[in-house]
Amino acid sequence: MGHVDVQHVTYSLSDGRVLLLDVSFRVGDGDVAALIGANGAGKSTLMRLIAGDADMQEGSIVRTGGLGVMRQFIGHMTDGTVRDLLLTVAPEAVVEVAARIDATELAMMNDDSEDNQMAYAQAIADWADVGGYDLEVLWDVCTMAALQLPFERAQHRAASTLSGGEQKRLVLEALLRGPEEVLLLDEPDNYLDVPGKRWLEQQLNETKKTVLFVSHDRELLNQSAKTIITLELGVAGNSVWIHGGGFGNYNEARQERFSRLEELRRRWDEEHQKIKDLVQMYAVKAKFNDGLASRLQAARTRLRMFEEAGPPEAVPVEQNVSMRLKGGRTGKRAVVCEQLELTGLVKPFDLEIWFGERIGVLGANGSGKSHFLRLLAAGGSDPEVEHLPVSEISIAPVEHSGVAKLGARVRPGWFAQTHHHPELLGKTLLEILHRGDEHRSGMIREQAARALDRYGLAHASEQKFDSLSGGQQARFQILLLELSGATLLLLDEPTDNLDLESAEALEKALDAFEGTVLAVTHDRWFAKSFDRFIIFGQDATVSESTDPVWEVVRAKR
Repeated sequence: MGHVDVQHVTYSLSDGRVLLLDVSFRVGDGDVAALIGANGAGKSTLMRLIAGDADMQEGSIVRTGGLGVMRQFIGHMTDGTVRDLLLTVAPEAVVEVAARIDATELAMMNDDSEDNQMAYAQAIADWADVGGYDLEVLWDVCTMAALQLPFERAQHRAASTLSGGEQKRLVLEALLRGPEEVLLLDEPDNYLDVPGKRWLEQQLNETKKTVLFVSHDRELLNQSAKTIITLELGVAGNSVWIHGGGFGNYNEARQERFSRLEELRRRWDEEHQKIKDLVQMYAVKAKFNDGLASRLQAARTRLRMFEEAGPPEAVPVEQNVSMRLKGGRTGKRAVVCEQLELTGLVKPFDLEIWFGERIGVLGANGSGKSHFLRLLAAGGSDPEVEHLPVSEISIAPVEHSGVAKLGARVRPGWFAQTHHHPELLGKTLLEILHRGDEHRSGMIREQAARALDRYGLAHASEQKFDSLSGGQQARFQILLLELSGATLLLLDEPTDNLDLESAEALEKALDAFEGTVLAVTHDRWFAKSFDRFIIFGQDATVSESTDPVWEVVRAKR
């Protein structure tokens, strides 16, 4: 078995700002712990420090039992093959020998000399020495489980042909079945559909490995995490609070802790004031009574010792995200689809969505959900002027037949899952808000700063959109929707990158929104707030349900 022991880690950013302040915690043998916190609190930085990807500045990190790491980029791989993807989580010695095999094999193709043949033979021998063949046996099990293909057939397949969820599942299979006893998983649930998330929950509950994972999925946290490690915001730097229970009573325990810290601070302030008042009283009286000089000195000593001991732990800074999605009245029928067929994806279907409904759009990856939202975001099959999108974004056309029509006064606002916004690239947040667009008035600096502050983005106001974290980009997209006047919100996986506080703020904003909401989601917690559900099956059919249906018909390979 293995463990991770983090002691007194302090880490400062290049601008001198302290990001992590005296962070200490331990993930013991066989524990499954979740690391959570606000976007930008330093979760990924801390994971990189534990993995050894970033240099330590202060403190110590001790690991035992071998380390397997799933980094954030898994799910985004567009270059290389399935074999290359699996090598990203292989031991360094295996990766080095694999690179030599590829290089010497290429050299032999160009020059079949004896030296090149000997170099290739040596690389093959080294592959056996570092356990490469044993690893290929393991990879065969993984590709069969994740892709229903043997490794021999799957290894040369382009990684780009796999969905983000398939990439995640394949790498998770390799790590969970591998020899490393400690796993660091940075957002392992992103891109997984709900059956995939349930599979991950089962694996985390059954594994004997020690696991530290980062996630924003409240259901995954509730089902799998035995310990919750929270990175809490602080003025001088972010520190950790460890909740030994599960996520079910996490919010209650955290509020009780905040109340306790506030009470301790109130008592400390009161006692501090009493001692200062005592010193002041003796200082005045000692001017007229020399006999009180010793009491004055004693009071001063007491004050000094009290202040040197310092106040109790400060109440953490709470991220206060306030979203104000407004909307407006529209026609009774917000969306009408008649024999709508998405070419190559979905068979013809009929659908009516009424003003004010909250609709969850569910289905497996690749079943046509995002295409459907994109068609509506562009105004439908034959958009009128009032149905054009509320932003400058260029929306790729969706091949279809049949009719998808938006109702009177329905103006779509689209939240893109990939955060793909070419029109925002290279611009700072203040610049985007100051400039405005066809549907959104420009804002003066002070007004823009207040809006950014409500979304927890004030400190990033001078940053360019493309330099923001995924969670910051998601919050800024929602802010633009708030300012745009959209009456139909089309949200494609809006909670994927949002921290817990931001996801809850979005739920509250949608509840108060005067308009219609369609949201593609794999977030089971988020889906609890919807009125009904549209189910995209991989048998190319579309159906409706009053309850979420996560298990869908899967297409055969």
